[in-house]
Amino acid sequence: MTNFTMRRAEARDSEPLSECIDAAYSIYASRISDLPGVSEGISQAIEKHRVWVAEIERNIVGGIILIARDAFMLLENVAVHPERAGLGIGRALMVRAEADCSELGLSEMRLSTHKDMPENVGLYEHLGWRETGRSENKVHMSKNL
Repeated sequence: MTNFTMRRAEARDSEPLSECIDAAYSIYASRISDLPGVSEGISQAIEKHRVWVAEIERNIVGGIILIARDAFMLLENVAVHPERAGLGIGRALMVRAEADCSELGLSEMRLSTHKDMPENVGLYEHLGWRETGRSENKVHMSKNL
């Protein structure tokens, strides 16, 4: 198993994290015509929110963007570079998200994913998330901690 480290993102991580996110979502680009710009606003997110990166040999291979709201933590984005899939990076990022949520005294996490990413819905359900609704092309999910 390859070792990776996790740390809070810094301003200098904006471009490599954007590249990692774009690579992670590239597998969906051909089948989802209305996929939003998944890496837009990364530098602002790093400045304003809780953003974590996973690194292997100082290369960013994953990241998660968390936005604290009054009553819940919004998981805005989680991505792992496809060349590093299967190493436990995604799971570690999700554990980090739950820790952040708890540190802030929040007991609920929420996210939205695209309806044409059913494998993501299944993965989130496996991790204890439940579907709370759908709107347009989004599947809304939550998890109580």
